[in-house]
Amino acid sequence: MYVLTLSLKTHNIPYVPNKGNLRDLWFMFLSTYENKLDKKGRVSVPASFRSYLSNLGYNGVVCYPSFNNQSIEAWPQDRIEKISSSIDSLNPFEEKRDYFATSILSESINLQFDSEGRILLTSKLLKHAKIRNTMIFVGQGKTFQIWEPIIFEKFKVSARKKANLNRASLKWDNQLNK
Repeated sequence: MYVLTLSLKTHNIPYVPNKGNLRDLWFMFLSTYENKLDKKGRVSVPASFRSYLSNLGYNGVVCYPSFNNQSIEAWPQDRIEKISSSIDSLNPFEEKRDYFATSILSESINLQFDSEGRILLTSKLLKHAKIRNTMIFVGQGKTFQIWEPIIFEKFKVSARKKANLNRASLKWDNQLNK
């Protein structure tokens, strides 16, 4: 088992990764960040998000238009591989398999970071999310999303209401109560 002490500003936080896996040494995609497209259509991915991806061994992110929301889904390569395996496990002759493969895999694009941590979002992705210039990067734990700010604010209000109504459905391990 590994024990690491992370220094965050003035706090030393002991951290023990799950199952001793060094890939788990960095956090998750947390918080929200606002960034703008530059003149060439590139946007800087938040530094903490790039650090997490870098610790997973990636120099980019896989993006696709969300079919749940008017946003862009952004996933590490291993996450896309997991969903691909899940899709592959479906009967190859079932329509469901084609629906998922078409909605996720055929729409996905691997976007590499440039030397300054920027990615070039395609016009198709920007159009889907109705992003013109400014966007919000929204941490979702193991993934993140990219939203147009006004659309995200409306979604966030609705999501908070629904989360409040459904809060009892969250699984809470008794060890977390200690």
